[in-house]
Amino acid sequence: MGKSTLFNRLTETRQAIVDEVSGVTRDRHYGKVFWNGKIFSLIDTGGYVTHSEDQFEEEIRKQVILAIEEADVVLFLVDVVSGITDLDATIAGMLRKINKPVMLVVNKVDNAERIYDASVFYGLGLGDYETVSSINGSGTGDMLDRLTSLFTKEEEEETGELPRIAVVGRPNVGKSSLVNALIGEERNIVTPVSGTTRDSIHTRYTKYNHDFYLVDTAGLRKKGKVREDLEFYSVMRSVRAIEHADVCMLLIDATIGMEGQDVNIFHLIERNWKGVVVLVNKWDLVDKETMTMKQFEGKIRERLQPFTDVPILFISALTRQRIHKALEVAVEVYENRKARIPTHQLNETMLQAIEAVHPPAVKGKYIRIKYVTQLPTHAPAFAFYCNLPQYVREPYKRYLENKLREHFSFTGVPVRIFMRKK
Repeated sequence: MGKSTLFNRLTETRQAIVDEVSGVTRDRHYGKVFWNGKIFSLIDTGGYVTHSEDQFEEEIRKQVILAIEEADVVLFLVDVVSGITDLDATIAGMLRKINKPVMLVVNKVDNAERIYDASVFYGLGLGDYETVSSINGSGTGDMLDRLTSLFTKEEEEETGELPRIAVVGRPNVGKSSLVNALIGEERNIVTPVSGTTRDSIHTRYTKYNHDFYLVDTAGLRKKGKVREDLEFYSVMRSVRAIEHADVCMLLIDATIGMEGQDVNIFHLIERNWKGVVVLVNKWDLVDKETMTMKQFEGKIRERLQPFTDVPILFISALTRQRIHKALEVAVEVYENRKARIPTHQLNETMLQAIEAVHPPAVKGKYIRIKYVTQLPTHAPAFAFYCNLPQYVREPYKRYLENKLREHFSFTGVPVRIFMRKK
């Protein structure tokens, strides 16, 4: 049907972000879309292929219900070549009953005749539709204009200036146990705050001289016994939690190690420019040998490349080992994320680093970087002013980033580097 092609076109990636979940043949895609100053997350529910008709219907029902519950707007993609299928009719029946904006998009409309053929989809009872061709991109601009007009302005949560720290990770890594160990019995020291986001519970944490909101995505109602549904659901939850946090504590299971989905969640945090602390939970269950911790940490950093300036802590939610240290580190990362470097100090340090290693010349042209300044963004971003910004390649930008990290404290925080014309 071309969902992946459309997904890649909208997120401007050549290759959909695939979530490798063991035992699931279907790809999970999630990414960011930028359109006319608006940024939103796009989640592809994957194709539906199973064997028995009944199971087929049941699986789709579960997936569609999950997607509908979590989404702000539902984009229903149909195929002009195959017309209305039984499956389309089933899904449309479900979508007609919901109290959320649904946008019907007819794909593969790449000539005048097919524009005429698309009118059959009025039969789904979902009103007007948009026609697109995900292969050549026609119609996607109009579609995005209409899609973004359906977004309601979400009220800012009343969490003021306090940091928001989210606990994220795959299912069964111990998110609930960690949150319970942190807020546990002393319910009197926490005040639940009704956030405007439906998905996460914000709890104000004021213990041990801390004051922040703990964004808990764990312990929310489980969705059926099917592992696949839980995986999909946890991805949806993680996306929302990450978007509403300043710092994410990414939990991984020490008994399993860092898996594909852990790496995907990590990159999702990075793409949203949030602070991150990696917590290796259930460390009490691992057989200790000499160097085990160091080896384990080395393997994790290998998987996280190129962004490896990240705190990694070995904890146990069960025995409460190092859980308070984890909070301290998360607060440090929050401070790093909002750090402002004085311009004179920045230029003094970075111009010296540039003098030591010049950007490689391109086509006989020399690149001269004259000035650097920090941009007024939520997460650290720096503009380097030079004569030929288009010629500065990624490896040199990484060199600049490494120098910034060497001289200033940006541990746990993604750093953006922009080259600008002086």
